[in-house]
Amino acid sequence: MSDAKPSVIFVCVHNAGRSQMAAGYMTHLSEGRVEVRSAGSMPADQINPVAVEAMLEEGIDIREQRPKVLTPEAVQASDAVITMGCGDACPYYPGKRYEDWVLDDPAGQGIDAVRPIRDQIRGRVEALLASLLA
Repeated sequence: MSDAKPSVIFVCVHNAGRSQMAAGYMTHLSEGRVEVRSAGSMPADQINPVAVEAMLEEGIDIREQRPKVLTPEAVQASDAVITMGCGDACPYYPGKRYEDWVLDDPAGQGIDAVRPIRDQIRGRVEALLASLLA
């Protein structure tokens, strides 16, 4: 393996909930050892306030994040591409690691519904981080 940091992009439709929470966890847990991106196939106007609240409960502040549009360049620049409900909107490049995480969408949900989604994301991010740094 080279000295270059592994990189990951988290993609969901609106880049307002799941992918933002995943990016927040990866940024926090990797302590700078992984380059982290997130994007959406149809980005929302703002990040989901309930996702922000759920992450603040974990001591992770994602309030400054903004939904970003998914670009082929961002996918191409990433070693791992993690999709969450965006179907075929994500461009495919040979040699990339692709995973599709089936998770409920936190959009329109209250905090009690978002916490279990957040916790599932944390577990998956921890496993992904371990494999990226192995």
